[in-house]
Amino acid sequence: MAASSASSAPAPALTHLPNALTLARFLLIPVFIVLLADARGGHDWAAGIVFGVAGVTDQIDGWLARRWHVESRFGTYADPLADRLMIDTAVIMLFIADRLHWPALAVIVARDALLLVGTRVVLPRGDEFSVNTMGKAATWVLYSAVGFVLVTHDGTKWPLWVFWAGLGLAVASAVL
Repeated sequence: MAASSASSAPAPALTHLPNALTLARFLLIPVFIVLLADARGGHDWAAGIVFGVAGVTDQIDGWLARRWHVESRFGTYADPLADRLMIDTAVIMLFIADRLHWPALAVIVARDALLLVGTRVVLPRGDEFSVNTMGKAATWVLYSAVGFVLVTHDGTKWPLWVFWAGLGLAVASAVL
């Protein structure tokens, strides 16, 4: 038994990997902005790949932190913030490029503003919050949908349907 529990424990140097991946996601935001700003019409494979890497690191950092039992207070707050900032940045830039319509922008920004305000109200009272399964699914669907919008040409409708499904999940998860 001891051997199996030791095998799931990381080397001490790796215990910071989940938080390092979260920090990398923050650093990918300006890279993403530059790539998409240089793109024509909000369509760019390089920006889509950077965005996709951010989405994959979101999945990996949380999984590693839970598996290795190295969850941290920093990760609890920084991980969802990095996701919100990356997704919000993409939605704003896709709106500017006329790839997403204003209701998408309004709902995403309003939802995230409410979550920020709600967090500031809930935490001082001593209440805890955690990301629910629906919230994780919503984030994954939104990352996928925005990535699809980035790599498809303007006028392709199916990524927008995926986006609206993800947005519906995100709103439902915020209500929960």
